[in-house]
Amino acid sequence: MAANSPFLIYSSQSLGTAIKHYRSRAHISQAELAERAGINRSYLSGLEQGAETEYMRRLLRILRELGLRISLEEAD
Repeated sequence: MAANSPFLIYSSQSLGTAIKHYRSRAHISQAELAERAGINRSYLSGLEQGAETEYMRRLLRILRELGLRISLEEAD
């Protein structure tokens, strides 16, 4: 992936890959990011590994039905 190319999110796995990429790029540990976000570190670890929650499954289903996908890129 090119340095400034956005991540295209079409599955829980692609979202996990993007989260891990940006976390690593920011030099933040899983524990630190989880604390900042107010979530459990093991939940964050699962997300980075592509675990699919019911909420995510529903969201992705809605996007697929509409012919959409999410794009993630760093904010200005």
